[in-house]
Amino acid sequence: MIQQLKHIMWAGLSLWLTACGGIQYMGIETRNPGEVTFPREVRKVLMVNNAAPQPEKSGYTYRLMGVVQDTARVQADSALFDVCTSCGLAILDADYFDDVLLFHESVRDSSLLFVKDSRLTQPQVIALCEANGADAVISLDKMLFSMDREVTGLGAGFVDGTIKIHMNGILRAYLPTQEKPLATVLVKDSVEVHQAAESLEILDFYLPNANDALRLAGDYLGRQVASYFVPHWSEETRWYFSSSNSRWKEAAAYASANRWEQAAQLWSALYRSNTSEKARAELASNLALACEMQNNLPKAREWAEKARDLFRQAGGNDAKEVRLLQVYADVLKARIESDQKLNEQIEYKY
Repeated sequence: MIQQLKHIMWAGLSLWLTACGGIQYMGIETRNPGEVTFPREVRKVLMVNNAAPQPEKSGYTYRLMGVVQDTARVQADSALFDVCTSCGLAILDADYFDDVLLFHESVRDSSLLFVKDSRLTQPQVIALCEANGADAVISLDKMLFSMDREVTGLGAGFVDGTIKIHMNGILRAYLPTQEKPLATVLVKDSVEVHQAAESLEILDFYLPNANDALRLAGDYLGRQVASYFVPHWSEETRWYFSSSNSRWKEAAAYASANRWEQAAQLWSALYRSNTSEKARAELASNLALACEMQNNLPKAREWAEKARDLFRQAGGNDAKEVRLLQVYADVLKARIESDQKLNEQIEYKY
């Protein structure tokens, strides 16, 4: 099974980055494989809703000035459709499959409880594919929402409103040739909306109502989970060390202009001529980045590990730079592994 994981590693990395001096930050985009690898023959995918909506009274709590309101109601039907729609559109935007189709009717057995996870059967998948000219089905098989809406007073008539929505669901990929699902994706995410206003009437104008908030959350979730099914781009943070030395500045100028070969040549010359362990560690880290930007990930990892070891010699095992470079080396290792899977998926595409 595939579970959504928060990038805790990168959260810690950003904290360490802010503590380091003489660093130039930059954002990069990396292409990552989808968690699910479809067979080569899958060219058209059908997105379907196989999840039952929650009852209007389920999963929604509204507190107004500390008092729980017994009128809290929310409809989940449209939100389920929004998950499927936004997921299908995001998959289509990735330009990986020839086409992504959306089945507009729910295929769920209405007699089943909304909390029950119900898989599509192979006959259902075959029928859906044949009727719609699809090669595979991506199905939302279960989705539960939990919403908390709270409005509190700030004084002088001002009010503060917060909506928190937690989502738990299951999506599966099916092939008509297989009895069991190709893959199962467990989804867990949350959305929070916050607004302050001069009065409750104005707050109600700006803060979305329960149904709209749930639909916004469903649209957001669908776009997020699309990345599990297709190769996708993600934004990450990188850095390089700088110095007032003229040759360091020249190398930094090349780096800022994306001329990584020239920057690497200068950093390499400085690395060979420098005797300071810390300076050599910073230059090794810069060379790791230069290699990564030239798509030489194994060499980038070697330089990152060398930089880590040099920082360890200069400042000990607990130095923040040691932890920083260890995280970077781990990230590069993960990129090397994911690139192998990405290459397989791109080969399937063509």
